[in-house]
Amino acid sequence: MKNVCAFLALFLLSLGAFSQEKQQDSTKIETLDEVLVKAVRVEATSPITHSNVTKEDLEKRNLGQDIPVLLNYLPSVVTTTDAGAGVGYTNIRVRGVSSQSTNVTINGIPYNDAESLGTFWVNLGDMASSVESLQLQRGVGTSTNGSGAFGASVNVLTDAVSNDAYGEISNTFGSYNTRKHTLKFSTGKLNDRIEIAGRLSQIKSDGYIDRASSDIKSYYLQAAYVDDKTLLKAITFSGKEVTYQSWNGLEDLDKLENDRTYNTAGEYTDADGNIRFYDNEVDNYQQDHYQLHWNQKLTSNWSTNLALNYTKGHGYFEQYKEDEDFSDYGFEELTVDGTLVNTTDLIRRRWLDNDFYVVNANATYKDNDKLNVIFGGSYSHYKGDHFGEVIWARYATNSEIRDRYYDGVGKKQDLSGFAKATFRFNDNWSLFGDLQLRHVAYETTGISSDLVPFNVDKNYTFFNPKAGVTFELNNKNNLYFSYARANREPNRDDFKGNPDIKPEKLNDFELGWRHNNDNFRIYANGYFMLYNDQLVLTGELDDVGSPQRDNSGESYRLGLEIDAAIKINNILSLHPNVTLSSNKNKDMLAAVDGELKNLGTTNISFSPEVVAGNAIVVKPIKNLHMALLSKFVGEQYMGNTNSERSKLDSYFVNDFNIVYELQMNKIFKSIVFKGVANNILNKEYISNGYYYTYDDTWTDPNQVTTIEGAGYYPQATANFLLGATLKF
Repeated sequence: MKNVCAFLALFLLSLGAFSQEKQQDSTKIETLDEVLVKAVRVEATSPITHSNVTKEDLEKRNLGQDIPVLLNYLPSVVTTTDAGAGVGYTNIRVRGVSSQSTNVTINGIPYNDAESLGTFWVNLGDMASSVESLQLQRGVGTSTNGSGAFGASVNVLTDAVSNDAYGEISNTFGSYNTRKHTLKFSTGKLNDRIEIAGRLSQIKSDGYIDRASSDIKSYYLQAAYVDDKTLLKAITFSGKEVTYQSWNGLEDLDKLENDRTYNTAGEYTDADGNIRFYDNEVDNYQQDHYQLHWNQKLTSNWSTNLALNYTKGHGYFEQYKEDEDFSDYGFEELTVDGTLVNTTDLIRRRWLDNDFYVVNANATYKDNDKLNVIFGGSYSHYKGDHFGEVIWARYATNSEIRDRYYDGVGKKQDLSGFAKATFRFNDNWSLFGDLQLRHVAYETTGISSDLVPFNVDKNYTFFNPKAGVTFELNNKNNLYFSYARANREPNRDDFKGNPDIKPEKLNDFELGWRHNNDNFRIYANGYFMLYNDQLVLTGELDDVGSPQRDNSGESYRLGLEIDAAIKINNILSLHPNVTLSSNKNKDMLAAVDGELKNLGTTNISFSPEVVAGNAIVVKPIKNLHMALLSKFVGEQYMGNTNSERSKLDSYFVNDFNIVYELQMNKIFKSIVFKGVANNILNKEYISNGYYYTYDDTWTDPNQVTTIEGAGYYPQATANFLLGATLKF
């Protein structure tokens, strides 16, 4: 209750959204760079609920934390991080919808993992330093490439071609031995046609959670040719991460209270009975991306875009395991000193080696401001090899080096075509239509990591229509209404849990009002998202820490989002946002004490009814920016049964951000000093966790008793990051 009162008091002092201080929409002149994402983005007056984030917005807080953390103050957004401090594995939920149902594209190329449907931002170390702009669409949004958006989509545009040469050296240091080092450059346009630009980065952190260290290396390189009608871009970027695992969370309530940074990953007992920790319990993965883009302006009305992509991913996570059964690894029993041995301590690696190919093509017709039509398609092919190796065993018996104790292959093909158009009837009315046909084929063969045969052969064909209307009352106000239908396939882990799992279906209704003037902006929209067979998080994790999902039958999300910005004067501005929602499963069925029970209407997991953010921005002198950033997240359940054991308390946290640019005349153009003090009130809070149940059938053989359990991911208390960027 104190959290609610504290936030509401602050909220009533100000009403807007942190990232919108420099609201930029596509009302400005479109560049050839922007055509890269035109097929998946929407314009300012489109009947799609969205927020735009610029390079300048990201730069203010870009001190090494991942992109989800930098988006934390957008409407309806909740973020979390395994290591507790925003470096390493991070996650984003929008309107309570998990990252597995959030579509992410980079320059129009799908980024979500084709099999898990998740987005692993840790593989994009320091990507925020190479982002030109970003658009977050809430709800189904417009048709996009790759797995469909089922609650949100994030469309990233990487660095635009620079007219002028520049160089930057950035260094960050902060809590938990966190540091970021970035070198960035551009040649500018050589002969007014060719540019070469790049970035080299390293981020390291010990993490807030014990041993939850990160060592992330990355680069970004682009070569571009541009003239009045043509843009050719060859882009490559890569991330290599080694992170000590912290996905177990913390189940021990006593440790949660008294030793909240305790990490059970890597824990084992030595021969003398002492608790020890394996020093290489790490995730080690590299992902390399290669993109080629060709944008061509054919006439004043027609333009085309062709994009090719190849992504190579390869790596493993390593674990020390105690008392593992020989039979699980294909080992034969042996006798040691006259004793039969059939278990052993061992170290294993679980590998993923994958290849992902994409072809996107689209064409745009624009007839002044009357008609804008985009049509095109996307094809992708994915192959992933999943296998496990034992690299050491106390009793190795008949094993050979590089023996695979499980081996499986997943293949996925995704073909989609779309046509979308905006037609302006007159100065007041415009109509938006969007049709997409998508076909997905997914096949797996072999043995899964839990050592059972895993064979899936599924084909899905989805039709996803969308339509909307915008009414412009005047040049300061517009109203919009939209309807969108979305269908989405299950992911690999969904099939492991239930071979007969169904694809999820969504009907999304959005009604909004936008008001803009020089000193005041407010966007308000209501949404009703009606699901059939929604794949919701059950709260459970699998044996590698991945969240588990299952169909929930009928469910819905009903909400109101308000996002505002108020300019008090040239020094002070206020930026609040709030989301009020009701998120319910209908006729929820669950097994309790050995019986299948209808629990009626229950709360959807990880869906708080109140999410609010605020920024109080002060610019007392030229080139000095200060902001107090506040975030409130209401209580939420980690499961779908309304169990008190699964409840996460609400939390209210505050960050302070300061940026000062010192103009220089010699050597450097300027030096930019930045700092972020996170969680300045030193709040101990938990933003994520998991919930599970199992049946006790052994205490009383005549009775089945459902036992509940939960784990939690504590987030960092007060911490800071300080950095400086030399620009020349």
